[in-house]
Amino acid sequence: MSYLQQRIRSFGFAIAGIIAFLRSEPHARIHAVATAIVIAAGCWYRLPGSQWIALLLVIGLVWVTEMFNTVIEKIMDHLSPEYHPAVKWIKDVAAGAVLVAAVIALITGCIIFIPYL
Repeated sequence: MSYLQQRIRSFGFAIAGIIAFLRSEPHARIHAVATAIVIAAGCWYRLPGSQWIALLLVIGLVWVTEMFNTVIEKIMDHLSPEYHPAVKWIKDVAAGAVLVAAVIALITGCIIFIPYL
């Protein structure tokens, strides 16, 4: 298999992971709807490039933290199916990272969109 074929194959694995994430995680679908609404609003209000950059960065931040949170939760559930305080701490901190990202995204969205309303 050539280098190019290996790279194309690795993209296929990544896309399969995104699809699996969207299919299995309710929060992923909520983020997808929110992303679609924000992008539609940005198009509607014809945002300038600098505001698009800010929105895309916070959208990406939320998606990445949610995906990492999901991976961390799945790993911890696999390694320790029964309750353990250390596992709870790990999962809580990972969930907290998503909350921080979502709050930053919300504040950014408010700063950008409130003047248009």
